[in-house]
Amino acid sequence: MEESPAVSDGAPRTPRRGLALLLALVAVVVIGLDQLTKYLVVRNLTPYVPVPVVDGILRLNLIRNPGAAFSLATGTTWIFTVIATVVSVVIVRVARRLGSVWWAVCLGLLLGGALGNLTDRLFRAPGFGRGHVVDFIEYTKFPFMDFPVFNVADCSVVVAAATIGLLGLRGIGVDGRRLVDPRPTDQRPADAGQDR
Repeated sequence: MEESPAVSDGAPRTPRRGLALLLALVAVVVIGLDQLTKYLVVRNLTPYVPVPVVDGILRLNLIRNPGAAFSLATGTTWIFTVIATVVSVVIVRVARRLGSVWWAVCLGLLLGGALGNLTDRLFRAPGFGRGHVVDFIEYTKFPFMDFPVFNVADCSVVVAAATIGLLGLRGIGVDGRRLVDPRPTDQRPADAGQDR
């Protein structure tokens, strides 16, 4: 019989249903915070009139973004509506295999971020599927570029992507199992395969 390509990391398992609920809860919180902050910003700020938060470093600056995250690829809003929809469906399908709290949180952040901006694309002007995303957080001290204006959903996606990268580097799969070290047993460190 062929051996499984992964081994357990020894951590206690949370039932998959509980992990799926955690994913959903994180996504709902992100969507709620994203839409609440956008509502407050649209109601209280004038577009393109910055309001300092931390003088010379951080300010609020309301803009309407017709492109992707960080104002990339403007004018192709409908493409990003389709991509966000596909990403959301894939995350929901992957949720059935969850075996890791960290992956549940990461996928919840990713789903919440995708749905937060998708809500804008579906329901804001200029029309369904082509709506402009509300961005308002502006960091003014980035060292080598004029950092784009962003929102809570964008932050959530970036944090999720960075954490997923770390999980990948540690070899922890969506199912919570750690990938087998490909080196022969006698060449592995004594603590190999142990989750820290």
